[in-house]
Formats: sequence, C-alpha cells, structure tokens
Amino acid sequence: MLSHAALLAVMLLTLGATCAAATTLPSGNAPQPLEFPHFPSRMHAFVWRNWTVVEAKRLALVLGTSEENVRAVAASMGLAAQPAIASEWKTRGYITVLRRNWHLLPYQQLLPLLEMTEEQLAYCLREDDFLFIKLGSLKPDCPPLHYAEPDEAARQRAAEIRRLVEAQFGERLLTEGERRFAFVERLGTPRHGNDPGVSGPQGRFGLRFIYSYFAMYGDPLLNPALDPYPDGLLQRLAAAGVDGVWLHVVLRTLAPGGETFPEFGADHEKRLETLRGLVQRAQRHGIRVYLYMNEPRALPAAFFEKDPARKGLRGVQEGGHYALCTSDPRVRQWLSDSLAYVFASVPGLGGVFTITASENFTNCASHQQHANCPQCKGRGAAEIIAEVNAAIEAGVHRGNKDARVIVWDWGWNDAWTPEVIGKLPKSCWLMSVSEWSKPLTRGGVKTEVGEYSLSAVGPGPRATKHWALAKQAGLKTVAKVQLNNTWELSAVPYLPVLDLVAEHCHNLASAGVDGMMLSWSLGGYPSPNLELAQQFNAAALPANDEALATLARSWFGPQGAGTGRKAWSAFSAAFAEFPFHVSVVYQAPTQYAPANLLCARESGYTATMVGFPYDDLTRWRGPYPPQVFAEQFAKVAAGWQEGLAHLEQAVRSAPPERAEDAKAQLLFAQVAGLHFQSVANQARFVIARGQLLAKDQPPTAEARRALLEQMRALAADEREVARRTFALARQDSRVAYEASNHYYYVPLDLAEKVINCQWLIEHALADH
Repeated sequence: MLSHAALLAVMLLTLGATCAAATTLPSGNAPQPLEFPHFPSRMHAFVWRNWTVVEAKRLALVLGTSEENVRAVAASMGLAAQPAIASEWKTRGYITVLRRNWHLLPYQQLLPLLEMTEEQLAYCLREDDFLFIKLGSLKPDCPPLHYAEPDEAARQRAAEIRRLVEAQFGERLLTEGERRFAFVERLGTPRHGNDPGVSGPQGRFGLRFIYSYFAMYGDPLLNPALDPYPDGLLQRLAAAGVDGVWLHVVLRTLAPGGETFPEFGADHEKRLETLRGLVQRAQRHGIRVYLYMNEPRALPAAFFEKDPARKGLRGVQEGGHYALCTSDPRVRQWLSDSLAYVFASVPGLGGVFTITASENFTNCASHQQHANCPQCKGRGAAEIIAEVNAAIEAGVHRGNKDARVIVWDWGWNDAWTPEVIGKLPKSCWLMSVSEWSKPLTRGGVKTEVGEYSLSAVGPGPRATKHWALAKQAGLKTVAKVQLNNTWELSAVPYLPVLDLVAEHCHNLASAGVDGMMLSWSLGGYPSPNLELAQQFNAAALPANDEALATLARSWFGPQGAGTGRKAWSAFSAAFAEFPFHVSVVYQAPTQYAPANLLCARESGYTATMVGFPYDDLTRWRGPYPPQVFAEQFAKVAAGWQEGLAHLEQAVRSAPPERAEDAKAQLLFAQVAGLHFQSVANQARFVIARGQLLAKDQPPTAEARRALLEQMRALAADEREVARRTFALARQDSRVAYEASNHYYYVPLDLAEKVINCQWLIEHALADH
C-alpha cells in the first residue's frame, strides 16, 4: 500500500499548491501547449476535434467567425455535414469536451465552448473526481484562437487529410454510427419476457452493492433528468444478483444545518423527494440504496470568517479550505442530526458507507495532519477516525435502526487500524479492498497491489488481517472488489476474464466475508461477471469449473459452451501477465491507447492520473524496465488473440435471447485486445525514439535507418489498430465510456490517430 499512499500524498500536495495559488480558475505552471503538426493549423485541429461534440454555431462563436467558414474548414478535411449533437455532451460528456480542447483554447474561450460560468468550471475542476489533477494540475498557456482564412499550404494539407480519410474510412467517416450515449436509454428501458429483474435471496453474501454504470458526479437528486438508476438498469442489476446500489452525496445538501449551520440544506426537500422515489423504485427490484459518506467536507476560509462563533470549528488547513473539526462536539452533533433527519425522512433507505481518509479533505486526521489542529493535536488519528464513524452510525440508526453502516478502511494507516476497529460500534460492517497488498511478480519484477486489480486475485494479507480484527471485535465484514473492470482497463464495460473472477469469488466465499462492494465509480455494468459472482452466493459453494460451465451454457448454449470456456480461460491467463503497479494503472496510456497520439520528439509533458498519458514512458512503466513493460503488454495482447479466436466461435452458438449480449461481449473483448496491443506499440515507439535521438550515444547511420524503419512499422501498426478500433467504437456507444471520465475518445479521435501516424510515416520519420 505504500506506493498508493505515496501517489496520494503527491496528489494532495499538488492540489493544495494549485488551489492556494489560484484565484478562481487554476493554472499551475502554465507551460506552452502541445503542437499538432499533422493538422494544417490549430484552428483545423479545433474544428476536427469538436465536430461531433459541439454545434457548429458554438464553434463559430468561439472562433469569432461564421458557421459557413467553420463548415468549410470541416469539409476541406473530409468531414461530412455535422451530425445532430447529442444533448448529453453538456451533462454527461463535458469532461471529454474539456479534455480535447485543453491544449487548444485558453480559459476565456473554454467557458463559452462548455457553456459554463467561471465558477461552474472552477467547481468542476476541484470537485469532479479531482479533475484538475487528471488534467495535470496545470493549464497550458494557450493563446486565443481565432478564425483565419487558410493559406495555400493549409489548403493543400487539408486536401491530403481528406484524401487519406476517404481512403481509410470511406463512407463510414461520413455517418456517425451509433449515437454516443445511446446506451443510457437502452439500459434504462426495462426488458420484457422471462427476466424477473428482482434480486435473489440473501444467500452467503448478505450484501452485494454496486455503482451505476452512468451516474454523474453532479447533483442528480436535484436534477431528476440525470437519474442514475432508471428502472431498466435496476432490473438488469437485480437479475445479475445485485441487492444494493450507492450514490455520491454531500451531506450538507440533504438536511438543514440547524442553528450552527443555517446556510446548509438549500433545496434539501427536493433532493429528499427524489431520493424517496429512487428508494421506492429500487425496493420493487429487491435493491436497497446506500449513500456514500465522505464527511464532513472541508469548507473555504470565508465560511469560518463570517461568524466569530465558528473559530473553534476550524481545523486543519489545505490550500484555501479548512476541515470542519470533529473534535468540536457541534460538528459531530451536526453529522448525527443530519443523518438522523435523512434516514427518518426517507423510509427504507439502505444505509451508508464511509470513507474517512480519502483524497477528499474531511476530518483533521483524514490526511494525517491532525497535529496541526489546536483541538486535535493531543489526540491520536485512530481516536478521531473512530469518533467520526461513531457519530455517523449514531445518526443513521437514530433515523432507521435497520439501516447498515459500512466503514471502509481506505487510506487508514495499518499502525492504528486495530485501534480504530476496536472503537467502532458493534453494529458496523468493516470493509477492506480484497486484493490490496497482495505480492506479485510479473516480468521478473516484484511488486504488490496498491490499487484495484482484476489481474491479481485476492484476498491479500491486508484485507485478511483487517477482516480478522473486525470479526474479533464482533463486526461483519465486506470485501471491496472490482469484478467488471479496473483502471487496468476501463474503456470497456467489462473484461471477460471469468476464470479470475471465479477464483476471487470462491476465495471470498471460503474466507467467510459477509458482503461485497462490487465496484467503485467504474465497473457498474450488468455483466456475465456479476452473474458468475451470484453463483458463489449460493449456500452450497460450487466448484469454479462448475460455476463457469453453467454460465458458459447460459451465454453460448450447449454447443458453444466449451469454446466459450476456452476463451475465458485464455483471456484470464493473458491478463495475469498485466504489468501491475499503481503507476501503470493510473498513468499508462491503457484507457486511451488507440487514440493516444505518437510524437516524433519528446512532448516534455508528464503523464497524468487517468487523464493525459502523453508520451511519458518513464511514468507509464513504474518499476518495470522499458523493454519488460512493452513485452508484458505484448504478452497480454498475444494471449488475448487466442481467446478471441475461441470467443468468435462461441458467439455463433449463442441462444437467441443471448445473441445480442454475446456479440457485445466479443466486441468489448476485441477493443480490449487492441488497447493492449497499442500500449506495447507505443512503448516500443518511445524506446526507439529515445535511441534515435540519444545525444550521449548517437546511433550510427545504419542504426539510424533501422530505428526509423522500426518506428515507421510501429506507426503503421498503430494506424491499423486505430482504424480497427474506429470500426468497433462506431458500432457501440459503450466503447471508451467510463462514468467519472466520460468518453476517453470518440470515433473521430481514432481517425485523427490515423492522420497522425500517416504524417509521421511520410514526414517526420522519412529517411532522408
């Protein structure tokens, strides 16, 4: 866990520094933006990247020109008439729009493009799952972008692009394929027929809860149009064995703050009304609703300065925010009273799960800085953490004695974890990430799990130790797992590594844990992986092979079950070669791979946390030597191809009621294989580039020619990977979508990668 903790510390220090230095919109060190020489100009890049996500009228407004000029620029590069722009880009895709323009526009032009105020964008950058950190904790210093009539050179280059995309994509580039976000309506519409959509009996695991595949981090309880759990999704999750779903909330928006915090609770009645409706709908599917409690949230300095009586409430400072100090009984009283109010107001609400030491700045010990607080400095972190959880538990059970309080040990220091567990109320459930701290050796490199992993099967020693302590203290236990996907690869809804899933579920059943949290913000798709987990919920524990064979017959029929099993085993064996490390899962280009651009020279930019991988092989690979990193991804890709051959055969035998979903499983697996291949290609490209441009040991003329030839071959393979991924992404709107990052890429980004690779082959890598 040390590697994860170290990364978290860097993230928090960076966020504090950037927020302290900023007025409203943070800039960081504001370096020069990247250039994109495969386009005729920055203006052409802007039009291309936004053509399927922002209306031409708004693009013209940003550029200060007419729609006719914008459309002419698009047509000059082979883009067809603009398709209808999905309204969801403003509510479910704004991160994608922001990210693709981060190196093109200054803030003053991003705001009208996004249709946001400065305050709205500042809030998103800070609160939307640490978005500014994902963007690198810096804003490139982009000069304003205005329309300029293309000169002859630009017109010629645009014509080259048009000819290239016509040759590579033909009519496919001129039509959108499946509309992005189409899956929201499809998953939200209830199925008819034999699917009951009601969760099964309690069984071995008394808790199996999950996040929505497409919930937003905004304020869905205030905006019912952003319903994270429509009936169709609830039905599908229940049919896959899920009996609980969870929501991200901020407590001060759900209840009045009383005399101490009179400004809290604006519009809370509307939110609670929406929550009551969701709880009632979920109950019809046998599902309970849980709230994510990451409280009390830190508040800006102005909050404490408006009332002298609040001086004692102010705890540790980070940037411009202060903790609401929970050593003050008024804060604990507010926590308890607010939760009692919520649970009394929403009958049937399932419970809460808490995080008390996360990236979000909450109590004074949440980042282990409590010694800097006048009220907390004489207290231990364990005492503070346990006290916060006890205040939450008291409020929840005052409102509803049957609700569950799940306490997550995320971020706790192992040295004081036993004391925290010993101080928790006996009604609590203790949750621990199953696979964390599990030792691994891959490619000859020894490491351990410090983030969520599918490729490493738990439980590991940390969870085993904490669950044993919890049982000794009389608490129930929960395993936090990711059964669909992880940051190892989250660009597809699930990875069909069913042998690994079966092994993990069997291990957890044997370990006697009482429940499972099945996903974080990623991994909430109703999938065969969840159906498999449900088999291990039975009172009689099945053998792994028996459970897998049963699932394979359901998906592929008696004739296809054997080849389906071979496919899942091949995928599982290949994925077990994934070069796991926290740096790899957060900073390698795995999520974006087929769309991540190749650079002829070093970009100078550092890879960011699931945001911009750039060309930063040093960060991508973590402890793995460069060649080993590339080889491990090549091993995963090669083994994946074996699985695809079997899966293609199995899908042909799928029964009619499974045919559509079986074809989707094949498509997701194909996309995953292309991602793994692309990471290997990009790593090898950067290695060869480093040798080509080495100043200390410049290559001989013969070696230079060989390196250029290797890089051209890799660029050509990347061009083909992007072209093939384009075809798949165009068919299915679920490809490259993840709830907290929105779309990693859209089909047109893959066409840009083709342009990028061809430009490198013909120009930057030409052997003159």
